[in-house]
Amino acid sequence: MQKVIERILNLLAFLLTVGRPVTADEIRHTVKGYDQPSDEAFRRTFERDKDLLRTLGVPVTLRPTDIWEVELGYVVPTDEYAISDPGFTDEELSALLLAAQAVRFGGQVTEAAAIFKLGGAAGSSGSAALADLGHDLKLLGDLFEAVSGRHRVLFTYRHRPRTVEPYALAHRFGHWYLLAPEAGARETVKAFRLDRMSEIKVDEAADTFERPGGFDPSSALPNLFGGDQPERVTATVRFDAEVSDVALAQATGAVVISRNDDTVTARIAVSSESRFIGWILGFDARAVIESPPELVTAFLTYLGGDA
Repeated sequence: MQKVIERILNLLAFLLTVGRPVTADEIRHTVKGYDQPSDEAFRRTFERDKDLLRTLGVPVTLRPTDIWEVELGYVVPTDEYAISDPGFTDEELSALLLAAQAVRFGGQVTEAAAIFKLGGAAGSSGSAALADLGHDLKLLGDLFEAVSGRHRVLFTYRHRPRTVEPYALAHRFGHWYLLAPEAGARETVKAFRLDRMSEIKVDEAADTFERPGGFDPSSALPNLFGGDQPERVTATVRFDAEVSDVALAQATGAVVISRNDDTVTARIAVSSESRFIGWILGFDARAVIESPPELVTAFLTYLGGDA
């Protein structure tokens, strides 16, 4: 399979860069991967590759190779394949590149190459991926369909069966949430964490409820600073440098107390211990709580370790 992909990419690159119609014979003797031992074997391979490219939306067409139109060759018309310049500014391209570098789906880093095809990105830093947006893409897709199609969702949460009317999907502090009221209690919109949901089933019936106009997902999301403790606690946290910008942007009011090439240490005011720990876990081993001792103990207890 790897050889097939490599050969097709070689063919596409050749057709896009040669700038004129080329014959099958020229492709056979120029493009790597078409060294089949017989004419028939080459023909079968080339026909399959053309069909695959066309299936993928690449317009491989036949056009005359000269003004006399005696011989036909293959070409990918630039005006039919390339997208028009969207006219992004340098700032917009940089923002797109940052988003591509900072997001992962299914544990895979988003390729930034597409951003450069749109015209490059000024001041790109080439930083590593910073946020993992989940690994179960099928579940996210099913729940997105439930939100958009207004299907009720059934699942078990905290050992209790639930039936909800999903209003939105949201991502906060390293976790996905389904924002929904339970059936029969529409006055209260709850945030259900996906990794705590089990036995999830989307009802086949669509349009079973109405979502309130002007619903604001942020109003139902967990808040790092509004929480379940009456008095605020100041935590000292050491972040790896590569995630520090994201962490400090999320932790409004954080104060940096030291910085070097490898780490950034900051003080963060916290009013919800559980939510703060959940947020820290989103950075994996790239964030370490240094103080206060009781918060360190709570974090270790949550992980099942020794204080």
